[in-house]
Amino acid sequence: MVNKKPAHTISMEDFDAVIFDLDGVVTDTASVHADTWKKMFDEFLSQYAARHNKPFQPFDIDSDYRLYVDGKPRFDGVRSFLRSRGVNLPEGQPDDLTGTESIHGLGKLKNEYFLKYIGGHGAKVYDSTIDFIHSLKKQGCKTAIISSSRNCAMILDSTNLSSLFDVRVDGLDSEVLGIKGKPAPDIFLEAARQLKVKPERAVVIEDAISGVQAGKAGKFRLVVGVMRTGDRESLLENGADVVVEDLSEIGVRDDIEVIHGQPSALDSINDIANQARGKRIAVFLDYDGTLTPIVETPDKAIMAEDMREAVIKLSNNCTVGIISGRDLKDVQDKVKIDSLVYAGSHGFDIAGPEGLNIKSQAGAEFLPVLDKAEKELSEKLRSIEGVLVERKKFAIAIHYRLVTPEKAEFVNQIVDKVASVYPELRKAYGKKIFELQPDIDWHKGKALLTLLNALKLDGDDVLPFYIGDDVTDEDAFRALKGRGIGIVVWDEPYETAASYSLKHPEEVRKFLLKLIPLGGGHE
Repeated sequence: MVNKKPAHTISMEDFDAVIFDLDGVVTDTASVHADTWKKMFDEFLSQYAARHNKPFQPFDIDSDYRLYVDGKPRFDGVRSFLRSRGVNLPEGQPDDLTGTESIHGLGKLKNEYFLKYIGGHGAKVYDSTIDFIHSLKKQGCKTAIISSSRNCAMILDSTNLSSLFDVRVDGLDSEVLGIKGKPAPDIFLEAARQLKVKPERAVVIEDAISGVQAGKAGKFRLVVGVMRTGDRESLLENGADVVVEDLSEIGVRDDIEVIHGQPSALDSINDIANQARGKRIAVFLDYDGTLTPIVETPDKAIMAEDMREAVIKLSNNCTVGIISGRDLKDVQDKVKIDSLVYAGSHGFDIAGPEGLNIKSQAGAEFLPVLDKAEKELSEKLRSIEGVLVERKKFAIAIHYRLVTPEKAEFVNQIVDKVASVYPELRKAYGKKIFELQPDIDWHKGKALLTLLNALKLDGDDVLPFYIGDDVTDEDAFRALKGRGIGIVVWDEPYETAASYSLKHPEEVRKFLLKLIPLGGGHE
């Protein structure tokens, strides 16, 4: 299957990062926001009109939403719309009861309606946007997500999109860091700062007028407007350089005409054997989703006995390693095979047979600051029911799966405040988890190259393999381009830097068994 040639192309020679707005670009939550704004305002306006003996003029989604509310922080939206109607309400306090006739009270009521809808219906994702992000990640492009909403983390978690973005800046971050709302460019500039890219090397993608205004004000190299509601001219007039109806209209460099789906590694075993002829092989794998199926909670990801037997047999013939985001001890305890090389925390912590024990020097430098941040987080989060602070060797994970949505916002605020005190650390995201990690350029690709070097497997006489199922594994696939073989494990095809594919862990097991005869090198 060949993609339709897009109308616009982004070249990685010109850009280092793409910053996405959430609502209306990545998720179809803009319409939910509009509906819940209308519900809240109409209830208030009808009561206000009756009390003041004035005609009731309802909130208009087509005009009022886009002009006064769309893209702005929640309380700014309340202020902006009420000002347009000549209504003056007190600011109120953050602890105002929901529905109180104050800026905070009405804002909280709108948020209650929004959370109730998402809790019952979920959030719809634009598949073309996700495909576009995969294409960007394949080319090594950095990505960030921004949102004026305080519910951004919840939306990303509920749609399993957190891992697609290197950086997230949302309404809670804006509050903690004092970031001005759109049309000020501050939220985009903060995302660029955290990505460590200059605005002139970054793309902003927005669907709101205030958003394209912000992108233009920030002097970003390219501002893309997404025309979900048909108002092309307004987006162009307010700062968009390009306007599209859908992100399928934008291609990424060489990805304009590509075949969806890499050939099966099982079906291509003869071709792979030819590439391995006369060489030693070394096989590195991710754990979750590759050696085990994806499960509801990480503790349930247990490797099947027949998979363990296949890995042991292969490790008798060649070097086999596991590179995981899990802590080193955690992944060792899960796999329980002494003959393997293990890289935990994405390679910060490495251990293996025969006393192999390599610590990333860069990671070791961060241990004291991680100790301090862990202590502070534990103290500040102790009173919140359901939160778990998990100290890994080179990271601190804050689990909030069992925390109520209202308290989850507070957890995010505390994590942001602690992170702001320790600039040596960066905030990362997962499924119902925040994580503070050393703020250095490190990923699975660099971990893989470090292992190959440490194990003296970086010569021309070695053919390394890497097998993984996640976006974070794309860095490892790219690291092997021209020197090894990357194999992606997937349910559905997407753009990838891997050379071959497998469908699920059972196919991984079968493939590992087929690699065993190649383990000793062959002629």
